[in-house]
Amino acid sequence: MQQKAQGLKKEFRRKDVERVRNLVRGKTGNSSEAQIGYNKKIVDYKEGDVWVEGRKTWTIKKGIKQTVSKLDIIKKEVFMPLCCPECNNVMKKRLDKPNYKIHKKCHDCVINFEHKIQIQGLDKYLEYKEELKNKNKLSIIKEVESQLLSWVNTSNDNYISEQGEIERWVGGIDKKRVSKNIKEAAKEAKEKIEKI
Repeated sequence: MQQKAQGLKKEFRRKDVERVRNLVRGKTGNSSEAQIGYNKKIVDYKEGDVWVEGRKTWTIKKGIKQTVSKLDIIKKEVFMPLCCPECNNVMKKRLDKPNYKIHKKCHDCVINFEHKIQIQGLDKYLEYKEELKNKNKLSIIKEVESQLLSWVNTSNDNYISEQGEIERWVGGIDKKRVSKNIKEAAKEAKEKIEKI
């Protein structure tokens, strides 16, 4: 019984009283004590602003603070959006994904686009198809070139035998000469396609 009575006799600290005053006044964010130290500089950013904070780059998109990644450009190329950028219909059909990779629009928009080209004449349509084939050939050449260059430049100086011993082999190919030959062959193939 005495313990309860002692608890009621406890005095309120100045800090507690100041906190209640701030609550009554509606100043809930104000401090109840004097503070010493550092005041952070507050900067208001608007939609589309880009800034560096710490070691990250930030921006505001649609009212939300987001980090800016080096891979954002690649993500836009690789990931298909929910809706077609041209007609704003949901892209959920089976042929929407492969058509988006090539044309950056849904299958229905591609069909409509090709239909308009066919109306212009057979020559225009055949020219359009040939252009698509050439773009495909160029991308295949770039892919093969990068793959060959990565194979040439991989280190193959050390091999581990079946017994677990590291063997050092001497010799091999002249990496500079082979890389130069690959680049020249790729350049020649690209030029032939571009002439067509």
